[in-house]
Amino acid sequence: MKKVLLFTGLSVVFGLSAQNDNKEHSRGHSGHHHTTQKENIPEPHLKNLKQLTFGGDNAEAYFSFDNNSIVFQSNNKAWGLECDQIFWTPLNKLGDKDYKPALVSTGLGRTTCSYFLPGDSLMLYASTHLGAKECPPVPETKGAYLWPIYEDFDIFVADKNGNIVNQLTTETGYDAEATVSPDGKSIVFTSTRSGDLELWIMDIDGSNPRQITSGLGYDGGAFFSPDSKKLVFRASRPKTVEDIEKYKSYLSQNLVAPTNMEIYTVNVDGSDLKQVTNLGKANWAPFYHPSGNKIIFSSNHHSDRGYDFQLYMINEDGTGLEKITYNSLFNAFPMFSPDGKKLIFSSNRNNGGTRDTNLFIADWTD
Repeated sequence: MKKVLLFTGLSVVFGLSAQNDNKEHSRGHSGHHHTTQKENIPEPHLKNLKQLTFGGDNAEAYFSFDNNSIVFQSNNKAWGLECDQIFWTPLNKLGDKDYKPALVSTGLGRTTCSYFLPGDSLMLYASTHLGAKECPPVPETKGAYLWPIYEDFDIFVADKNGNIVNQLTTETGYDAEATVSPDGKSIVFTSTRSGDLELWIMDIDGSNPRQITSGLGYDGGAFFSPDSKKLVFRASRPKTVEDIEKYKSYLSQNLVAPTNMEIYTVNVDGSDLKQVTNLGKANWAPFYHPSGNKIIFSSNHHSDRGYDFQLYMINEDGTGLEKITYNSLFNAFPMFSPDGKKLIFSSNRNNGGTRDTNLFIADWTD
C-alpha cells in the first residue's frame, strides 16, 4: 500500500512504497526506508551537528533575521497534525524530544513555505485553509511521480501567536513558495496567475506584483542572493514536443512532474537568466552561500536510485561542484543563517528506522 507524504511549494512530494524499491523519487527513502545508505562518513563543512526535531516530517526551516529563531513546517502526528502546519521557535529551545514549538498557522488546510518578515515578529506562509478546513486530497497519479499544485494556496502573514494580520495574495490559482529578500524590501513567490508556474516579486506589503520569469516550465523554490539583487531557483524546461504536451497536460490538472530540474539564477528585474547546473535528474532547494558567489542545493544526479538526495555546493558559473553531505539517503532544504555561521537542513539520518525526516543544524566551516 502506498503512503504519500506531501511537502509542497519549495519542498517535495515523496511516494513511499513498502514493496517498491525502484527508481521513483521518494522522501529520501524507498520501501527500505529504514536502511541508511552511508553512516559516519566525514562531512568537513558541518561541525557540531545537532538534531532539532524528533518525529514526523520536518522541512523548510528558515532563520529569523537575527539568527536566533526558525520557522518551519511539520506533520508530526504526535502534535496532532493531519498534514503540514507551520511552527516557530527560538533555536535555544530545540533539541528536547518533548518540546513542541508554537503553532503559527491556523491548523486548517495544508500549509507550506514559511519565512520571517523584517523585525522577526511576523511570518508569512502559504495555506489552503480558505478553500477547505480539511487537508486537501492527494491526487491520483496512476503511479507517476507528480506534485500537486493546489489552487487554494494563498500567502498570509501571521504573528507569533498565530493571528493572521494580512493576506498578500488573492488571485485565483496557486500562490506559494514565498521568501523574503535580505534587505527586507521584497518577496519572491511562485504563481500560476499568468497561466504557467512562474516567479513573481511583490513589495514587502504585497503590493506591486511583477512577473520575473516567462519560460515554459516549473519555476519555483526561489531565494534572494545576499545582496538582494538576484534570485536562485529550480526550474524544469521541457524541450521536446512530447515533454511540452505532457507538461501542459499535467498543469491543466494542477500537477507537475519534478523529476528533471536544474538550478538557475536571474536578476530581480528578470534580466540575465542563467542556467547554473546541467546535471540531470532533480536538482532543487538551492540557497546562496553567504559569499554570494556559490550555491548550495539538493540533488540526486549521482544516484542510480532516484531517492538518494545529497547536498552539493557549486559556483554561480557552474564550476567547482562539491559534495557536502554523505550520511543518510535524504538531505535537503539547506539554509545558511544570515550571519553565515550556521547551516540548517532536513535529513532522514538518525531516524531509528522510521520514515521520519528531521531538522539538523551545524556550524558551517568553509
